[in-house]
Amino acid sequence: MNILKKLTLTILTSALIASCATGKLKTYDVLKPSDTSTREISYQEKKIFSPDEVVYADNQFLGARLNSFEKLNDSTYQATILPENEPINQSPNYAFQIWSKSEKEIYLKLNYPTSVHRYWPKLSDNRLHWYPIDSSRYKLVDSLQNALLKLKISPKKQWVSAQEIWNSDDNKQWSETTSNHENVRYSVIGKSKLGKDIIALDIYKDSPKKKDMIVVVSRQHPPEVTGYLAMQSFVEELLSDTRLSKDFLEKHRILVVPMINPDGVDLGHWRHNTGGVDLNRDWAYYKQTEVDVAVNYLVNESNKYKNKVLFGIDFHSTQTDLYYTIPEETKSVIHPFKDYWIQGIDDAFEGYTPDDQPYALEQPVSKTWFYKQFGAEAMTYEIGDETPRDFIDAKARVAAKEMMKLLILR
Repeated sequence: MNILKKLTLTILTSALIASCATGKLKTYDVLKPSDTSTREISYQEKKIFSPDEVVYADNQFLGARLNSFEKLNDSTYQATILPENEPINQSPNYAFQIWSKSEKEIYLKLNYPTSVHRYWPKLSDNRLHWYPIDSSRYKLVDSLQNALLKLKISPKKQWVSAQEIWNSDDNKQWSETTSNHENVRYSVIGKSKLGKDIIALDIYKDSPKKKDMIVVVSRQHPPEVTGYLAMQSFVEELLSDTRLSKDFLEKHRILVVPMINPDGVDLGHWRHNTGGVDLNRDWAYYKQTEVDVAVNYLVNESNKYKNKVLFGIDFHSTQTDLYYTIPEETKSVIHPFKDYWIQGIDDAFEGYTPDDQPYALEQPVSKTWFYKQFGAEAMTYEIGDETPRDFIDAKARVAAKEMMKLLILR
């Protein structure tokens, strides 16, 4: 039997035996709960640092992270990076500008008193075009805990960052630009703890009523920019000028919350929001403002227009590309969609084998919530920190196409 026909029959059977009713927002007990009560954080001092009035560093822009800057000797300066609070993931995020009175070459030490180096430094002269520092000018020191960079600096400011900077202003601009598409509606669905907009894009053609729904979320964790870039490409492919996209939007509604943690992003946090919490451990009791805003929006919208939520995908970053999926024995309303979807991605790229890692629904993460609240297929789509940016784009677009091909059969 043709695999698409087989999938169609399986999906229809699953739809009959599984409840798609959204109902009210529920809370959930899980086997591995997390305490997401608000905890105190430490704010970095925003300033221009000048230990010798020759070399300067600045952390005054959105997305910056620099806790102190000092001169160690005639040729070496040190940037110290601390987390917002602890315990926390080993994801030391950093971003700052550096310049000097005249052209010179210096050594710059990235110092992590409580962590170890993770992100390959990215440089930019304009914050639009980024390039990784050459390997000949970068090494790990102090038993691999810290990093030492060799930089050419001048009176022109240069950005040094763990990843490309995509702050809340950039997210707003991308979201507004995306909403220029005739099938996209832009809205502010709530505010973060610091009063920043939490933005959503509502994508459908003509009417949203009774259309099957896909949910896309991203940027729960501030440094996870590669996942955010994949999310952008995924959404843009859903809106492409193709027959597939047009047919898909005839039958489906897509809700996108592209940046759930704008406070943490703008403050250059390593992991948490300004409540000092990993938001992707709060999808059970919704103690943090940002998750509470997101889940209420998703449930209310799906109820309002009687949408069946088929699939929830949350874009993240880690050391390598992989897919955290729900276990085989956990049957979603579109089971076995995931197997055919990942196979389609596999077939599209020679030499690339998707790393599918089914993960028990034991933690209060978004993946667990999508399944428990809606019975939906759910996935955490992880992109490697240093995955080539052109491959991030290509793979996300293929993922969007393969998803549309399969779900349009319903």
